[in-house]
Amino acid sequence: MNESTKPDKLASTLSEEVLRRIYGDDFQGCNIHPEVIATLIQDGLNADRKEASDLIELYEKVVEAVHLLSTAPDSKSITDPDELRTLLTQRLDAIHTVTTRTRQTTARLHKSAG
Repeated sequence: MNESTKPDKLASTLSEEVLRRIYGDDFQGCNIHPEVIATLIQDGLNADRKEASDLIELYEKVVEAVHLLSTAPDSKSITDPDELRTLLTQRLDAIHTVTTRTRQTTARLHKSAG
């Protein structure tokens, strides 16, 4: 096991606690090394961290998209009221699309987690 796959302190502590609960403080009768359990726990923690990272990335993209869409156009570039109305309608539609897709994605995540 190399240093990058070595379980962190939390995983090691949790594995020892699990084995302690099963076998007692002396681990009598335990034929598995705590580091093996810690590796399993570490894999679970890493997957959870990856999912959290993906959610943060999704959040950042949504916020950036909504920010761009909600930024007022240059007042000199659009002078015709109909053109402004069309632009605002397009932007509202785009915001609706972004939020709808975000809700669908988070619903899938909730469903897979539950």
